[in-house]
Parts: sequence; C-alpha cells; structure tokens
Amino acid sequence: MPPGCFARGASGYSAAMDHSKAPVLEALRDYHSTGYVPFNAPGHKQGRGIDPRVLEVVGADVFKSDVIALNGLDDRLMRQGVLAEAQALMADAVGADHTFFSTCGSSLSVKSAMLAVAGPHEKLLVPRHVHKSVISGLIVSGVRPVWVRPHWDAERHLSHPPGVREFAEAYESDPEVKGALVVTPTDYGTCGDLRAIADWCHERGLPLIVDEAWGAHLPFHDGLPPWGMDAGADVCVTSVHKMGAAVEQSSVFHLQGDRVDPNVLKAREDLLGTTSASSLVYAALDGWRRQMAEQGKELIDGALTLVDSVRGRLADLGVTVMHDEFLGPDLADSVDRLKVVLDLDPLGISGYQAADWLREHQRVTVGLSDHRRIVAQFNHSDDEKTASTLVDAIDALVKAAPSFEKPPKVDLPSPREMELETAMLPRDAFFGPAEQVPVAEAAGRIAAEMITPYPPGAPGVLPGEVITRPMLDYLRSGLGAGMQLPDPADSDLESIRVVAKH
Repeated sequence: MPPGCFARGASGYSAAMDHSKAPVLEALRDYHSTGYVPFNAPGHKQGRGIDPRVLEVVGADVFKSDVIALNGLDDRLMRQGVLAEAQALMADAVGADHTFFSTCGSSLSVKSAMLAVAGPHEKLLVPRHVHKSVISGLIVSGVRPVWVRPHWDAERHLSHPPGVREFAEAYESDPEVKGALVVTPTDYGTCGDLRAIADWCHERGLPLIVDEAWGAHLPFHDGLPPWGMDAGADVCVTSVHKMGAAVEQSSVFHLQGDRVDPNVLKAREDLLGTTSASSLVYAALDGWRRQMAEQGKELIDGALTLVDSVRGRLADLGVTVMHDEFLGPDLADSVDRLKVVLDLDPLGISGYQAADWLREHQRVTVGLSDHRRIVAQFNHSDDEKTASTLVDAIDALVKAAPSFEKPPKVDLPSPREMELETAMLPRDAFFGPAEQVPVAEAAGRIAAEMITPYPPGAPGVLPGEVITRPMLDYLRSGLGAGMQLPDPADSDLESIRVVAKH
C-alpha cells in the first residue's frame, strides 16, 4: 500500500484515499512555482501592495499565500476539484459521509446546520446553555427554540450537557420539533452522552446536530471522549482553530446519514458564508487533516502524557485541578482531560483576577476565566517547555494570591433563577420596536438584546425573555467582578434594550 494510504480496519481510514495528499497546499505550491501574475482579487497582489510597516509585523509570506480559489488555486470552472478533494479527504479522516470547510468559524457552521434542519417558525430542541452563535442562528432563522434544561452543578455554578431525560422532558412538552441540538464538549471540556442522545433522537426520526466546536481533535484518539460522528450524530460542527491546529476562523462541519440532505446543508452554508473564502484557512485545514491522519494518534498520545504530568504537578502546588468533580449521573458523562480546569476558590481569588495577573506578570494567557476558575487548554502543540511555563506561572500565582484584594462578590442565581420565561420569539424581540431603559426599570420587561458573559459565551439573557431581578443582580455584580459583556448596547449595563411597550 502506498505511503499515506490506510486500511479502514486498521486505522479507520479508507484504502481508496491517500492521506499523504494535501490538495489545497499542493495547489498553492503550484501557484507559486508557476509564477502567475494576478489581475484579480485579492487586491494586495501577492503582498506587493502592502505597506512595508505591515509586512514588518506579519511577514510577506502571509500575503503570498492569500490566493483566491476561483481562477487562482483552481481554474475558472474549478475543474481541478481542489477544494472538493480536500473536503473528501477530511470526511474520510473522520468517518463522515460529507465534510464542508467553513472560513467563518463554527459560528457560521452551526447556523448553517440549524437552517438545514428547521425553517422559520419551525421548532428545534435547544439546550439553554448554548453558545451565542446558536442564539444568533435562532434570531436569523426565526426558528422557535424548545428549551432543554442542561445538567446544572449548583454547588460550582456550572452547567454540563443535558442527557436523554432532559431532552425527553422538553420533547414531551412540545413534540412538534424538527430536530435537536446539543453542545459538547463545553468550554470546560465536559461532555454529554452523545450515543444515548443520538439514539433517542433517531427513535423519533429527529436529526441531531452536535455543536462540537471544542472537539476537533476527538476523532483521532480513542483515549478522548466520543465524538459526534462515531456516536451517530447527523451533523457535527468543529472549530479546528480551537483544539486543533489552524488559523482563526477555521471550521468544518460533517454530515452522515440521510436525515439531513447534503445539498440543503450546502445551500444553507452558501446563504450565510462568504464568497471570498480565505485560502489561508483552506490550507490550514488541509494540512491539519493530513497531520492528524498520518500522526494524530502519536501526537495526541504525547499531549495526553504531558497533560497528565501537568495535572499532577499542579495538584502538588495545592491547586484544585478539576476532573472527577465533573462526572456523575446529573453532571457530565465524560471529560476531555486536555482542558485543565483550575478551581481558585480555595485561594480566595477569582478567575478574572488570576487571568489578568498571569497575563501581566507571567506572560501566560488562559482560555477561559470565570468567577472562580481558569481553564488552560493543551494539545499536541505543547511540550515540556510550555508545560513548565504554565506550572511555574501557577506556582507564582499561588504565592502571590494572599496579596490580592478580596474579589467582589458575584450574586450567583440558583439554577431555577437562570431559567427565564420566554415571552416572545427571539427573532421578533430582536428585530421589533425597542427602547433603552435604565437598569432599575428593566426587571419585568422583555429583553430585545442578548446579554452574554464572555467567555464562555452562553447568554444570560436572550431576546424575548423576561428580565428578572436575580439575573440583573448576577450580571451587574459579575461585571463589577471582571466579567465581560460584549453584546448589550450599553456594555456597562447602566441601561438595557427592551421590547417597546405598545
């Protein structure tokens, strides 16, 4: 068998596909070597029009590799099939029937998937803790959400993916749904029981969409939690720029089975996507797939060994490294241990304080911070040097923590108080007549905007929901403690946009 070809029985790959190939990268190499002179977009003309001060920072090669696909990487009619072959190789690498590249991140990919399953005023089962991109999809599409209660850890003020019971409860209350969506893994690396959820959906003829933005690496190692396609999901969205290795905005969405028409899915993506896709994103996706197909098991083996060592070293510092605390019948089904979640509550500091201090004093950045935790994400890009840098930085944080000011108190609502009443369709509230009112007058009014603590980006208030005093107290106190609220028109939350009174 030629190098780069794999037998499915041994590795999961098809013998017919040569994973040593990288069609986009090869087309880009040929474009360079042939010496084409472009009189089409992009207008920087291979970097010749770029201000030298820009080139000094980002380098000329970035622009040299920024090539239009149509009559650039491929010919005028795309007869070489560069992108089609790259997508077919990606599908084979992960065991999907179809794969689509997206250059607008998983925010666009998940909207495309939702639109392929449900249309305006049709219904979709949606967990209430979803990312703001899903809510944006509801607003854009006019789909009516049937809310599914997540698994809620009231002690740690943390949500995990719902299980079959929660989906069944929501379905029984409103069975006229076209499909279901679930987010797993979460930003904290916690995962739901995808196989059970997929089986439950399919028994009712419902397609399952998995927003698996944090799970691009999962197909390539059996020591990680199960991923969407293996668990039977119909559409799975992943962000390769998050836990894989690609430039920002690099996303793919995978499809299997016949519950969702691939032509419909592609048409919905065309509706939302750009007609000026970045070759840098395509090339990064293509190269990452080849790397994972050829070396993924070995690379992730190394990452898991490294992160297990880091977890032990951090625990020796007296830091609470979370894992088992996330698992249980009403919590998470599994955890991606490449997400290192540190609970700082025993140190008496907040995650916001820790993230800011680590950036300023240790030149270390973390992926997520909340009122009591930070999350450091590992993957195959890390090595002993980066691992030791993190451990040393956390050691310094532990020693510095007693000198920190006491963090402002965050008024945390109970799980029930997090579940606001939906009084209007999100789309109608967002696009309808609205007014800006002082926050003191907002309780009892219907929100006309999202208010989203970020990260992780799960909205506290949605358009169409009735604003409550406990939720306002949470958001206002969180803002004072270091929470970021990028969505509302007034980011200081002195006032809130609400549906106008008739």
